[in-house]
Amino acid sequence: MPKQKTHSGSKKRFKITGSGKLIKQQAGMRHNLEGKASKRTRRLNQDQVLSAPDTKVAKKLLGL
Repeated sequence: MPKQKTHSGSKKRFKITGSGKLIKQQAGMRHNLEGKASKRTRRLNQDQVLSAPDTKVAKKLLGL
């Protein structure tokens, strides 16, 4: 049986932590930053842990 290929889009978007959790970049930091408060942009700039249901799907795409 052939090897399963890693989903190219997923490998660019997710990073695996040492404990096996998946980290993603928070959405909302691409444009219209002048209209957002500094407090909000700092919060959006932090990495976020993927939720449990999303992790299951993402790990399948990553071939884990």
